[in-house]
Amino acid sequence: MKYSQFAVIGLGRFGSNLANELVEAGYEVMGIDKNPDKVDDLSDHLTFTVAADTTDDEVLKELGVRNFDCVIVAIGNDIQASIMTAILLKDLGVKTVVAKALGELHGRVLEKIGVDRVIYPEKDMAVRVAHQLVQPNILDFIELSKNYTIAELSAPSRISGKTLGELDTRAKFGCSVVALHKKDDIIVAPSANDVVEEADIMVLIGTIQQIEKLEEACTK
Repeated sequence: MKYSQFAVIGLGRFGSNLANELVEAGYEVMGIDKNPDKVDDLSDHLTFTVAADTTDDEVLKELGVRNFDCVIVAIGNDIQASIMTAILLKDLGVKTVVAKALGELHGRVLEKIGVDRVIYPEKDMAVRVAHQLVQPNILDFIELSKNYTIAELSAPSRISGKTLGELDTRAKFGCSVVALHKKDDIIVAPSANDVVEEADIMVLIGTIQQIEKLEEACTK
């Protein structure tokens, strides 16, 4: 689903950074927080900012949040406020509700009440950093599901000059190259004849085990 308008509830570190990134990407963003100081800090950066208590359904109705394509609940340490806000948003018929979870139990509750996507910022970042530390050629790592991952792998000198057909990552390791970042270009859905050069970035999809086996084979 394509979104054009977002509301971000909770303007702490995560919420404010997310809201700013969405604005930088060209989207309209309403920022909402109980703390007027946080709202004032972002008033010149976001499309709209409002100081409000989102655990009050009448407040949410007055703000017109049901008209936004996607509402992100990024409330910090107040789990009760996070859950209540998410329930009210779903009751109001918001198209897509995304919520930040502070832990596994909080996340399960959010899923039970029908939140469309639950985000674990600290856990997700920890997983990505861990994989970058133990597999230094893996530049980035995004877990799509329990079974599939997208990772960026910096091509080592060992495979420089080889075609994707020669590497045959799908047959040998089970993962596929879905894009190839060159110095001045990006090749989406590259062919078997495309040549990998040292320091090219291979965008791979597969399980983390498959991608790690490829990374290990390329660097031995």
